[in-house]
Amino acid sequence: MSAEGQGPSHWFDEEAGPVVRPYAMTRGRTGHAAQHRLDLIAVVVAEPHADDPEADPGLSPEHVDIVGLCRQVPQSVAELAAELDLPVGVVRVLVGDLVDGGFVHVNRPVPPAELPDESVLRDVINGLRAL
Repeated sequence: MSAEGQGPSHWFDEEAGPVVRPYAMTRGRTGHAAQHRLDLIAVVVAEPHADDPEADPGLSPEHVDIVGLCRQVPQSVAELAAELDLPVGVVRVLVGDLVDGGFVHVNRPVPPAELPDESVLRDVINGLRAL
């Protein structure tokens, strides 16, 4: 059966999954300059003033999908990977591209070293109870 004239459906086989391999989605890249900031729980937020990603010829359908999901509600890197059924490494590279293009920004989680000490929080709670 010829793939010509079948439209985009010839790129996907329900039984086999997507034909495009993850390394093709990232153009062979396995990392991104911003990747060190992209923890699994880092939250990706669509920029409200960003141009329409579909109009940018340099963006893949996966880029457009990420922006669309994040416009609905901010998503963590892990949620995006699960929703798009892509490896986390691929999502990190794609999100890095989108950050560079100004389509999204990333809110990083607070590093554990910067979180307040548990004993301080207990003292605050005890002080509030004493009031």
